[in-house]
Amino acid sequence: MTVHSQGAATGAPEDAPLKSAGRPTTPPPTKAGHPVQPSPRGGRSSLPSGWLPYVLVAPAVICIAGLLLYPLFKNLLLSFQQVNKIELIQRKAPFIGLDNYTQLLGDSQFWTVVVRSFVFTAANVALIMILGSLIGILLNRLGKWMRLVLSLALVMAWAMPIVASVTVFQWLFDEQFGVVNWLMRTLGFSGYEQHNWFETGFSTLVIIAILLIWGSIPFVALNMYAGLTTVGAELYEAAKMDGANGWQTFWKVVFPSLKPFFLVTTFLEVIWIFKAFTQVYAMRSGGPDRASETLPVFAYIEGQSQQHYGLAAAISILTILMLVVVMSFYFRLILKQEDEQ
Repeated sequence: MTVHSQGAATGAPEDAPLKSAGRPTTPPPTKAGHPVQPSPRGGRSSLPSGWLPYVLVAPAVICIAGLLLYPLFKNLLLSFQQVNKIELIQRKAPFIGLDNYTQLLGDSQFWTVVVRSFVFTAANVALIMILGSLIGILLNRLGKWMRLVLSLALVMAWAMPIVASVTVFQWLFDEQFGVVNWLMRTLGFSGYEQHNWFETGFSTLVIIAILLIWGSIPFVALNMYAGLTTVGAELYEAAKMDGANGWQTFWKVVFPSLKPFFLVTTFLEVIWIFKAFTQVYAMRSGGPDRASETLPVFAYIEGQSQQHYGLAAAISILTILMLVVVMSFYFRLILKQEDEQ
């Protein structure tokens, strides 16, 4: 009786749940043969899944286009114009086609700077990779506290501002009060009374190379140590059981495992050294007699000191093209390495 009155009060028969459970449910409406998914968030339509990554990346792409691509386009446009001191005063920029590039390609000084830049980059990158890898291996073999001390020293050298480090090196090699001259005299070498280490372009580039190597080794060493921590101890044990010495262990075990590290790090160091400007210019402004100029410094001096802005723009464009051509070799190696994996 109680059950009947509850069913009457609700206006639903007692077996309604049983009937609706056995009743076939109608499929949701379809569109083009596919079921329509319910719209999330109260019926608001969402973006197609394929568009979401592009929407998220769009702000960064717009910023890069505004900060990098637009200045690059303006620089390319300037390289086809004649903009010297007179044109700057008259506010004129006549188009001269490829005259700036023709003038550069026929200039022996330009090709001297190109050869100097590539030799300088190759020597620096080779020494940085060799010394940085050796220090990275040393970090992996040291104890906890000695590794911490050496790591802190590397980080401090890496974090030092460029202008401050250039000032320190200028003081070290100063002809009157320099520590290097004092050290050479203390060791018994003659001819180092007020010796001018910046007398020639070659010696100036050697000092700049020491500065660049000193500042770049920490990056390679710390990355090398991080890569070595991923090499399993069982590989070293297997190499030791096979009778491999230290060099064979490195070449047969470490190098194949860290080949992507060497490729990427070499790629980054080539770009870093090739475009180095502050160290070269702050040391001696490309002197003496412009004998220590690299391509970035050569472009700056032609543009700012000589006020040949169109010619300087052409130098920068050619520098980018040469760097892209050289680095295409490393791009192929990196892509090949990824395909092998």
